[in-house]
Amino acid sequence: MGKKQPYYDNNWDLYKSAPDDFFIQHTFEELMEWKVAGWELPATVCCVIRVQNQESKKVKEHVYRSAAAAKRKVKKLMTEEDIEFTVCDHQSIHHLFPENSLPIEDESDDI
Repeated sequence: MGKKQPYYDNNWDLYKSAPDDFFIQHTFEELMEWKVAGWELPATVCCVIRVQNQESKKVKEHVYRSAAAAKRKVKKLMTEEDIEFTVCDHQSIHHLFPENSLPIEDESDDI
């Protein structure tokens, strides 16, 4: 049986009780630039893989410290159906999904 994860106190009650003027207002564009275009992984993390089941819409996140373990997980996920997943490393983010969920291109529609 696995060891229970330690509890890390995040002091959420201090933030909840703080008045609104303690926080800086940000625009949507600033937030998108900071959080989406400027992601950072800790140095101890090699890769994060987020997997979504297409039927249940449940999401699982896997964090890897070694590239070899992450590659094994991606190879395994590529064989599964009804999932899509996102792979994030220090340089890039890739969104992958099963081939059967791609729209079928009809050659007669080509111009």
